[in-house]
Amino acid sequence: MSVKIRLQRHGKKGKPFYWVVAADARSKRDGKYLEKIGTYNPNTNPATIDLNLDSAVKWLHNGAQPTDTARAILSYKGALLKHHLDGGIRKGALTQEQADAKLSAWLDAKAGKVDAKKDGLTKAQADAKAKAFKAEQEVNAKRLAAAAQAEADAIAAATPAVEEEVAEVEESTEEAPAAEENNETTEA
Repeated sequence: MSVKIRLQRHGKKGKPFYWVVAADARSKRDGKYLEKIGTYNPNTNPATIDLNLDSAVKWLHNGAQPTDTARAILSYKGALLKHHLDGGIRKGALTQEQADAKLSAWLDAKAGKVDAKKDGLTKAQADAKAKAFKAEQEVNAKRLAAAAQAEADAIAAATPAVEEEVAEVEESTEEAPAAEENNETTEA
């Protein structure tokens, strides 16, 4: 029986979530599996990978062949490195302590890179938010200035019209008494 370490798809449409499993190569993609080794969630940034390192290495020692994506996941989490170091221990090139020290140093360096990426993403998101807020403030300031200018223009345009109306009213009041005098003289 040929064993493969591969991904088994779960999750809803458009939101994939994968189990990393050891399965018979003849079984269906989402079918029967021998052991669940871990999970992989590509929806987060960076992708979330939870892997049982010892179980993955055990299957690699037993001859399981990972698919391309599963190989990338195993490499990212250090399972392939541990399998390689275990081969060196079996051949006598390394001791268990040396292999463990190399693996832990590599895992620490990898964790540092992942943390740096998370910090960079957080900083980039905060910078984008601050830039958008500043742009919004500038647009609001321009809008308020334009509204104040429009109001001032409306007042300035209304002032001559009001002055003309006042002048017309004054002229009509001057003409009205004269007309009344004419009416009185015609009646007499």
